[in-house]
Amino acid sequence: MSSIKETAKRFFEACETGKGWEGCRHFCHPDATFSAQAGALTGVDTLKGYTDWMKGFLTPVPDGRYEVRSFAVDEERNNVAAYGIFRGTNTAEGGPVPPTGKQVEADYVYVMQFEGERIRHMTKIWNDGISLKQLGWV
Repeated sequence: MSSIKETAKRFFEACETGKGWEGCRHFCHPDATFSAQAGALTGVDTLKGYTDWMKGFLTPVPDGRYEVRSFAVDEERNNVAAYGIFRGTNTAEGGPVPPTGKQVEADYVYVMQFEGERIRHMTKIWNDGISLKQLGWV
């Protein structure tokens, strides 16, 4: 198994289980960047910011969990793409509205660009509008 694949898997698991930057920083450059074309993530431009955002997202959706559907390494371009499905229910306070009891099932992809053994940049491909609508937040 390539080292970037192992690093990407460990990062993905830590991020998706709400470990925040503390649990993810070991897999990333300290100044790693982040991008997404999703309104819910406007202003989040560092991987530190995203991992902490994800940790916070699990507060109103405490049963949030992921299912990996694909994990692909592109050695030539030095990146790893992870496709998953996120599922969870808004049962706790902390969202933009009181708990709705509604569920989300969202497809998403992380493309993790490596520099050496660590993640330099990550792009999240996600339709946040559908997810927020499923949760009853918009």
